[in-house]
This record gives sequence, C-alpha cells and structure tokens, in this order.
Amino acid sequence: MTQALSHHYAQLGDVRLHYVTAGSGPTVVFLHGWPQTWYMWRDILPALAADYRVVAVDLRGLGDSSRPAGGYDTRTVSQDVWRLMHDELGCERFHVVAHDWGGPVAYALAAQHRRAVRSISVFDVPVPGDGAPLAAMARWHFGFHGEPDLPEVLVAGREDVYLRYFFRKGGARPDAISEDAQREYVRAYSQPGAMRAGFNYYRALPQDVADNQAFLAEGKLDMPVLCYGGGAPGVGRGMAAMESWQRVAHTVRGGVVEDAGHWIAEEQPAWVVRQLQAFLGEQGRD
Repeated sequence: MTQALSHHYAQLGDVRLHYVTAGSGPTVVFLHGWPQTWYMWRDILPALAADYRVVAVDLRGLGDSSRPAGGYDTRTVSQDVWRLMHDELGCERFHVVAHDWGGPVAYALAAQHRRAVRSISVFDVPVPGDGAPLAAMARWHFGFHGEPDLPEVLVAGREDVYLRYFFRKGGARPDAISEDAQREYVRAYSQPGAMRAGFNYYRALPQDVADNQAFLAEGKLDMPVLCYGGGAPGVGRGMAAMESWQRVAHTVRGGVVEDAGHWIAEEQPAWVVRQLQAFLGEQGRD
C-alpha cells in the first residue's frame, strides 16, 4: 500500500524547517540539493516508507523553509537537521540519504554526530575539503553563484529560464526532470529570497572546506557509505564522487550509474529504491 506523505514545520532557533514524513520503523532522513527541494525524493519516499520512517527536509533557505540572512555553511545547516531529527523528532540514531548540496550537509552532520548517523547514501557529489584540489569539484556556476549580489540581480524575474537551463543540461537526457517537477522547483525558487539563499550555499564554500578539513583531522567516518556518481559524460561526477567519499570515510562502496546524469534520484528512481533497500537492509533494524 502506498504510504501517504504528511507535511510539517519545526521552529528551530533562527530557522523554520518544512519537512515531509511517512511510514514507521528505523528513521531515514533525506537531504536535497540545488536547485531542488524535498520534492526530488517524491518517487523514493513511498517505497522506503513501507519499511522505514522517512523524513525529507527542505534545507535552510530553500523550498518552503524560512530564509535567515546567514548560516548557509554546511556545518550550520547540518545542525538544523540535527535539531530536527534529535530534538524535535526524538531520533537517537538514523540513516541519511543525500544528493548534491545535501551530501556535504550529510558529511558535516555525520562528522559532528558520529554515533547518531548509522549510514550515509549519497548521489553525485564529493566532499569539499576532502584533500583533493577544489577545482575538481567546481564548475562554472560555482564562481558565478559565489559573487556577492550579482547573480540575484541578473536572474531576478528570470528564475524560470535560469533554473530550466540546469534541469535541461544536468541529466543524461534533456527531459530527465519531469515538467511537473520543474514547475514545483521554479515555484519554490521564485519565492522572495530563495535564489539568494541558494547562492549563499556556494558563497559559504570556503568555510565548508575549512570546517571539513577540521572534521577530517578528527578521523575518517566509521559508518558505512554508499555513493554513486552519474555516468553521463560531462554531466555526472562519475567515479570522482565515490573517490572523494573514500578520502573521508573508511567503508565506502558504490560506483557509477551509467544511464544517469546529475539528477540520479529523478532519472532512475526505481534503481535508487532497490539500492537503498538493499543497503539499508544490511544495517539491521535496531
């Protein structure tokens, strides 16, 4: 039976997070990337909710969460997730599934709460500050988004055009993300302050690198990690994603999804469900 999704809000200090839940059992929290929202997991959540309690979060500033002026470094964003999971929902231990910017948030979360995070499943993103040259991670829009105020001015009123460019170019095929999903993402990012909040994640990258290097100095992560990069040439991260996570965690497996680009969870949802069911099942239900 399909599990119904329910929507909630949690006031957590300076931020109000919107999140979606379903199911019961061991808890799995889902973290989205840019320019997406919790909605990117829509085809994954019902299947996993048959065996797990699933929680999909709109990260600080994005989706239908509030947009504080600051706090877009992944260390701070990860603490939003921790307060939601631990303080609001009462979860002592949980799994994390992440994509794009959700991946660095997942790393910062796990590095600060090593006993609480049972496993990490991550798609098409490396970890900033993993010891590799940052140029291996960055693409043209990293520099553009990092410029103060400029991208907000240039995309104002043109959010639809700008975001659809990424949706069209980021997959193994131009229609990798459905029209309904594109409309939902454009709705979310056309709200006042949403594009600025998204750009602020990129502006915080130097701080993320410094924080992650400090986390790594405390030792690699011990929880198991599943990591896949998109295999579409020039689009997905390929093996670079898994190689990055191998630099920051002891036990990493995965590889490349040949018939997907950057949007793996939306391009190959049935495949992602199978991988998650198998990987999470190995971790037990305690």
